[in-house]
Amino acid sequence: MQGQNQQQAYDRGTSIFSPDGRLYQVEYAREAVKRGSACVGIRTTDGVVLAAEINTRSALMESSSVEKLHKTDEHIGLASAGHAADARQLVDKARQHAQVEQWRYDQPISVDTLTTAVCDDIQEYTQKGGTRPFGVGLLVGGIDEGEPRLFEVTPAGTASEWRATAIGAKSDDLQSALEEQYRANLSLDDGIHAVLRAIESVKDDEFSATDVSVATIDTDSTQYEMVNEETVAEHLGDISTLDE
Repeated sequence: MQGQNQQQAYDRGTSIFSPDGRLYQVEYAREAVKRGSACVGIRTTDGVVLAAEINTRSALMESSSVEKLHKTDEHIGLASAGHAADARQLVDKARQHAQVEQWRYDQPISVDTLTTAVCDDIQEYTQKGGTRPFGVGLLVGGIDEGEPRLFEVTPAGTASEWRATAIGAKSDDLQSALEEQYRANLSLDDGIHAVLRAIESVKDDEFSATDVSVATIDTDSTQYEMVNEETVAEHLGDISTLDE
């Protein structure tokens, strides 16, 4: 019984390490990310593509009200998987970091600087009593001095840079699909095609343009832009034609 009580103590304490060096609450937060909607990011020669699967609880629910992609600055976007409320808090913090950088230094914040700042915000909640880790994972994409950048941020507050990656539900299968499709010379349109094909490959039912949100940041304009449903539908049509 005493051993069980000790195990529960490690389990409940946000900042208490277990004897084998684990923080159980952080691991639970990672599980929350795995249960979230799938998000995919890919870095191409002329920009970054972010895509997120949209799951609605009812056919009567407006899919446009489900926000998984977020504009953080003119040249940076975030994709979130996990608890939507936690994601909203981190998106707000990221926007504040971007605004402070612009106000203080009169220049846009770099993608890696913003990613590091958000990681610091997340990590703080893994070492304070009376709080819990953020149950959300992020993909941060943007343009730095003409170069596309893509980072993954975990609930532990760590970041890693990727050419293409996925978080959320079925992320392992999505990662395998991306590894098969990725090429170093992908264009932005090829990137949109690749992320949609990856998401479609793990879908159990019919996949339509209303089931996904897609955004791009290209190197020419360095502007975050949402891809409209008509363009997404055209890409899905091309994928269906190729698969026949």
